[in-house]
Amino acid sequence: MGSMTLTWPVVFAVLAGAVLHAGWNTLVKSSGDKEVDTALVHFLGAVVASPLLFLSGLPPRETWGFIAASLTVHVAYYITLAGAYKHGELGMTYPIMRGSAPLLVALSSSFVIGESLSGLAWIGVLGVTLGVALVGLAHPGEALHHRRALGYALANACVIATYTFIDGQGVRLTAAAGAPVAAYVLLLFVIDGVPYPALVWARRDAAGRRAIVAYARTRWPLAAIGGAASLGSYLIALWAMTRAPVAMISALRETSVLFATAFSVWILKERFGAQRAAGAVTIVGGVVALRFG
Repeated sequence: MGSMTLTWPVVFAVLAGAVLHAGWNTLVKSSGDKEVDTALVHFLGAVVASPLLFLSGLPPRETWGFIAASLTVHVAYYITLAGAYKHGELGMTYPIMRGSAPLLVALSSSFVIGESLSGLAWIGVLGVTLGVALVGLAHPGEALHHRRALGYALANACVIATYTFIDGQGVRLTAAAGAPVAAYVLLLFVIDGVPYPALVWARRDAAGRRAIVAYARTRWPLAAIGGAASLGSYLIALWAMTRAPVAMISALRETSVLFATAFSVWILKERFGAQRAAGAVTIVGGVVALRFG
């Protein structure tokens, strides 16, 4: 694999992926029906990925077990994501979900995949995590009032940490076998586009299903863009994990919280204050520490 170092090109690629990630999450949050929108984004993500999978070919067989494990964990991701968005503001739930995950990855990284971080890299991870908490929890008391949202968000963070390790290893195996990293990600997206939408469909009655179809008719162009953004974002993150330590990329990816906050202030008219500004500066400091860690 060569040495694992975080270079500026990798940093900027992951930041671009973070913008895409924040974009599709804002799309879900701005919708009238979060469950249907989440399902639609992922179903259309699979539609976008399918022809690309023909071009890339399948990933090596030894990675299929990782894909199966990842798919199982991803179902839990969608359930906790939709639950968090149902019970709390994007500006509150998204940062808790995304901010706790890299800390969990960093804490368990040496134990799970034998990768340890330098002191400076740890400062970077902690900087991003703290910055994300400051940005997201502009009103910490408010988060505690929304106990259900908080519960879903923290469960989601554990899910994110779990699939980060699974996919990080799967994609490294793919690269080591000389196959394109995209093959792993595309197969994951193609299969992943089915379980959650099927679950949402199964839970609705006949009238609910008619409503889904009517909603999808007007919403599908936006949801297709969201699906493509989700695919692009994850492809960049996993490619980066073949170049640099998983915990570093995991932390860097969570700068998406900054972009999600900017989007939620701009599009959803949520509040932005001094604490969020301080959090933004802390995240930037964390990113710089990661790069030099």
